[in-house]
Amino acid sequence: MTRWRRFVFLLSIIGPGIITANVDNDAGGIATYSIAGAHFGYSLLWSLIPITIALIVVQEMSARMGAVTGKGLAELIRENYGVKITFWLMIFLFITDLGNTAAEFAGWAASNELFGVNKYISVPIGAVMVWLLVVKGSYRVVEKVFLAFCLVYLVYIPAAFMAKPDWGEVALQTIRPSFQFTSVYIVTLIGVVGTTIAPWMQFYLQSAVVEKGIRKEDYWASRLDVIFGCFMTDIIALFIIVACGATLFAAGIKIESARDAAISLAPIAGKYASVLFAVGLANASLFSASILPLATAYYICEGMGWEAGVNKTFKDAPQFMWLYTILIAIGALIVLFPNAPLIPIMWISQVINGMMLPFVLIFMLLLINKRELMEDYTNSRSFNWIAWATVGVMIAMTGTFVVSMFL
Repeated sequence: MTRWRRFVFLLSIIGPGIITANVDNDAGGIATYSIAGAHFGYSLLWSLIPITIALIVVQEMSARMGAVTGKGLAELIRENYGVKITFWLMIFLFITDLGNTAAEFAGWAASNELFGVNKYISVPIGAVMVWLLVVKGSYRVVEKVFLAFCLVYLVYIPAAFMAKPDWGEVALQTIRPSFQFTSVYIVTLIGVVGTTIAPWMQFYLQSAVVEKGIRKEDYWASRLDVIFGCFMTDIIALFIIVACGATLFAAGIKIESARDAAISLAPIAGKYASVLFAVGLANASLFSASILPLATAYYICEGMGWEAGVNKTFKDAPQFMWLYTILIAIGALIVLFPNAPLIPIMWISQVINGMMLPFVLIFMLLLINKRELMEDYTNSRSFNWIAWATVGVMIAMTGTFVVSMFL
């Protein structure tokens, strides 16, 4: 295959890795990075380097399993560890993703309110848009729309430049680890790490690789897709932290959400920086509100042995389509309900998310090292060391995060 043909083939493969990694920067992720920049300036930038490595390791394993086995993660867990374990894993992940979906619609509502649009108008419109996209579209169309969503994240780059940061200091803080022995700093650091890898991401990525029909012979292209996506999402995170660090931290302004960040940027960095930040939040929220229910429908149907796929119809895959519909409907209704306890909903979903992550990562490592499943594509010894170390750190950080949430 010539270089040109390899390049064209690569373009045909990219999608699952970039999409999955970028959904990581959802409304909650943007809020976390905004708070990190506003409260601690550039001092948490160094954490993005190990975070990127951890994300690449975990996502690469998901994509590799999908390409080699042709099966989703939930299906592999059911076949190798039984229906009972899979059933309870699906129940807890469903509850988590329902709370996360509501949080995404809350972010969509908040960003639209910045442009004067009431949530009782924006949320139903957003819910119908994402429902129609998946239910009426094909996988090829849906993937193209999702990739377009990913490009909108680039608005955070000019927003950061408008903040006029000291780029020399940014570079120094990125490569020089620093640490503050305060509870607020530690919890924020845990939040930055914890928002990077979520259980649903591994299920969605593997299912998307399978539905796209990527084979093990083509895996080299899928691997590049994953690595590029991981770098892209954390580079965007860096610019969000920089934008808030150069403005809000310098001015001593404390915030509690991404919406606060967008509002606070206007008098310091200018109206356009604030608008770009709000556009990015709206995009991230609607994008994630599309992907989270889709990922949930994928892994529950795979775990239960039901038909699943964006290319299917209600007649072909009723459980898949109804699960997607119900998650969107309930997630949107929660936000529209007067005085809905959104903070407790987000809190509970994040706690369950943190509790489930170690189990999912351990299942992944056990499965990817089964030679009867992966043939010659099992982890190498060195990769296993890196992967298990990554899992160990994620489990420790997640455990600390869950304890801190309860405290």
